[in-house]
Amino acid sequence: MADPIAAVATAAGRGAVGIVRISGSDLSGLIAAVCGRTLKAREASYLAFRDHDGAPIDHGLALFFPAPHSFTGEDVLELQAHGGPVVLQLLLARCLQAGAQLDPATGRERLAHLRLARPGEFSERAFLNDKIDLAQAEAIADLIDASTEAAARSASRSLSGEFSREIHGLRDALIHLRMLVEATLDFPEEEIDFLQQADAAGQLLRLQHKVDLVLGRAQQGALLRDGIKVVIAGQPNAGKSSLLNALAGAELAIVTPIAGTTRDKVAQTIQIAGVPVHVIDTAGLRESEDEIERIGIERAWGEIGLADAVLFLRDLSRAQAPDYLAADAAIAAGLARQLSSRVAVIEVWNKSDTAATTAAGALLPQANGTAAAVTTLRLSAKTGAGLDALRHKLLEIAGWQSAPEGVFIARARHVQAMRQVQQHLQLAQQHLQHRAQALDLLAEELRLAQNALGEITGEFSSDDLLGVIFSQFCIGK
Repeated sequence: MADPIAAVATAAGRGAVGIVRISGSDLSGLIAAVCGRTLKAREASYLAFRDHDGAPIDHGLALFFPAPHSFTGEDVLELQAHGGPVVLQLLLARCLQAGAQLDPATGRERLAHLRLARPGEFSERAFLNDKIDLAQAEAIADLIDASTEAAARSASRSLSGEFSREIHGLRDALIHLRMLVEATLDFPEEEIDFLQQADAAGQLLRLQHKVDLVLGRAQQGALLRDGIKVVIAGQPNAGKSSLLNALAGAELAIVTPIAGTTRDKVAQTIQIAGVPVHVIDTAGLRESEDEIERIGIERAWGEIGLADAVLFLRDLSRAQAPDYLAADAAIAAGLARQLSSRVAVIEVWNKSDTAATTAAGALLPQANGTAAAVTTLRLSAKTGAGLDALRHKLLEIAGWQSAPEGVFIARARHVQAMRQVQQHLQLAQQHLQHRAQALDLLAEELRLAQNALGEITGEFSSDDLLGVIFSQFCIGK
């Protein structure tokens, strides 16, 4: 049996109300010592919290949640006192002391082995006692840390189980498909082809489609939680460093008329309506004989390959120069080769305050060789004109607008697990086409896909993973 635990469950500092929380088995002795009487289940009682001599430490509300109908699944006692740090520490110390005292009626400790809770241990016990799954447990921390309304609503959806229900629905479909394959393997002599009769191929295609949809929503949720990585790319002297400074509201990067001033990346995290945006200014992209600048350009392409969005910065004052446009076309082709279709590219025409002519938005070839209109914006990094439109576009990429319509908060590990599911299902589809020659491999890929789904909700998880997740929680949560 796990040791009983206690902790201050509210944030450090002064406040009107603070909470001390205790979770364990049979808290009746502790309740009698601290509260002076028994408590009715799930009913707030106003009373004095007493020290070992019976003198009141403070007056407040006591709430008792008997197992299994509590957050942790164990008996839980919450003492709501005034929120001064000294008062809460006195009350916590009194609970630990009362737990170690001998009960006159039994001669045993009132609550043996009561100790301070580790960070996240209350939520961990809720997970271990099947009150919540791992995705919901993570959503607790995400809800607390949410810096915007969209992030808070998305985390709340995950905490309520919406994300988990999506995962469980995929799991159930996988289990049904696995059952058909196993039946075919177990009874090969039967004339009935279980897979063909049950339309296993159609079921697998529908399952892949659902996985794609859930993955898309999870990716948006992960962007809301972790922010987006935005790389500013373009030729030298297009105004990349000026744009970084304008977005950050500070002189972070050196700006000069000399081409190639930026030799290495300059990174800064900013917030747009509370959404974290990690902006990276890079070296100007061109052919160079300078060894240091060439290294900077290589690093720039490396950062572009890891971006969630690329600001392809173009100089509006040079929009009619053939050599400049040819160099931009080469960069556009490089971006098309480097980037996947999921990466947003925003074509930004800078220096609108100095340009004598207006340039039309150019077409950026995509990786498949077709031409598609890229989002095109005009602005002036010098005057700030057009920056609001750019900020709004970055919020759209982060999923800010779509979050209230059903995006659930997600983490990088969730997205990674969903991508593994995709890969296993793609391999399963290949094996299904070979039918009897590859049924064992088909069954194995479906099993691995189910395990990857289980990692999200904690059905298949290592102790190391649990330790990492819950150690990031606050004490008392």
